[in-house]
Amino acid sequence: MPFRISTFLIVSLLGAGIGFGLFGVRAIWFGAWTGALLWLMLDALVATRLLSALRRNPSALPSRGSGVWGEMAERIRKLLRERDLKIRDAQDRLQEFLAAIQASPNGVVLIDEQGRIEWCNQTAAQQLGVDPERDVLAHLSNLVRDPAFVAYLASWNYSRDVVIDAPAMRQGRVDNPVRLSVQIHPYAGNRRMLLTRDITALEQAETMRRDFVANVSHEIRTPLTVLMGFVETLQNLPLDAEERARYLRLMSQQAQRMQTLVNDLLTLSRLEGNAPPPGNQWTSARALLAHCEEEARGLSRQLHAQGHRLTFSQEADSELSGAPVELQSAMSNLVTNAVRYTPAQGEVSVIWRILADGRGEFSVRDSGPGIAAEHIPRLTERFYRVDRSRSRETGGTGLGLAIVKHIAQRHGGELRVESTLGKGSRFALILPKSRVRALPVVGLRA
Repeated sequence: MPFRISTFLIVSLLGAGIGFGLFGVRAIWFGAWTGALLWLMLDALVATRLLSALRRNPSALPSRGSGVWGEMAERIRKLLRERDLKIRDAQDRLQEFLAAIQASPNGVVLIDEQGRIEWCNQTAAQQLGVDPERDVLAHLSNLVRDPAFVAYLASWNYSRDVVIDAPAMRQGRVDNPVRLSVQIHPYAGNRRMLLTRDITALEQAETMRRDFVANVSHEIRTPLTVLMGFVETLQNLPLDAEERARYLRLMSQQAQRMQTLVNDLLTLSRLEGNAPPPGNQWTSARALLAHCEEEARGLSRQLHAQGHRLTFSQEADSELSGAPVELQSAMSNLVTNAVRYTPAQGEVSVIWRILADGRGEFSVRDSGPGIAAEHIPRLTERFYRVDRSRSRETGGTGLGLAIVKHIAQRHGGELRVESTLGKGSRFALILPKSRVRALPVVGLRA
């Protein structure tokens, strides 16, 4: 400000001096006013240039000049630079926030006051069938037409969620569509944030839990009903020794059935809760195979007087690493299943071999009724039965293949199933190379 006043006085005095020099004493005030007017015109010109620069391109302000306008231009440029830095920082944070939302496994949709889409992440786009660019400012209720969702969106009562089928994922999954939980949260007045979550797995798990409880209850209730009937008969009716012995034998069979079921359930629980077996405990494959053969021949004689044609072979003498009890259980389940489901005089072939890549394969082939293709993916589900009546006749619990699958997974292996309806089945337990080692062949001395 002192510089500005001093320049104004200097220009005014200079004008007065020029007026006095040219026209005498009477022209001093005229010259002073003329100099002051000229100074004001120049000052207005600088201010106009500064204002014009601010209107056109604030970032192109002239460099710092003299006077108050130069200092003002410099301060404005500094403020603009700080503002640009803050805007750039806010934009970076916004992009980071949007990137985090994009990476979310849940869908996010921002809706304005009229119910139009302002923004959505890729997950929501895939689940709801929305195009993040094309459908901006489109009404969401026009794109997602599920009646339950439309009513929920219009109700403005968002204290609970609504569950719908994912519109974009129905094709090809009519029997098992993707299920979405949709929850809306109002914010910033009448704006709304919509969150979607894929709950298909949760619903399937809940269905499996209900089915499991129902199946266990049914499997236990059936023999219990039989036992209670026999107990009531023994208590109320006079029976001779032969009838009493027959009833007691049947009661023992039903009790054994329940005990087998409980044992299988406990085995599954133990397999799911324990760590994988160590790799430093080795068991002879020949011994495991021999135990399976003994069980199979005993079961075959028990089921059919004619028996079965059973063949057991071992292509290479080897050892297996893992839990011997679990490996024996898996192999025995496959063999006894084949015997149970193969008719009398049918063929059951069991082979242990080492594959070309070093993995071990325990395979069981039978000449039974075979399994339709639609049943094969579900065979390892607990209590899943292709033919419930036949399963109960043969004494199965419906848990054997589930146990085999868990044992295979715990040992890093897999269970393979091949079957043709009417021509028999082949079940193969594949163990990784790290759990199989061949034994050296002992040569004969001359």
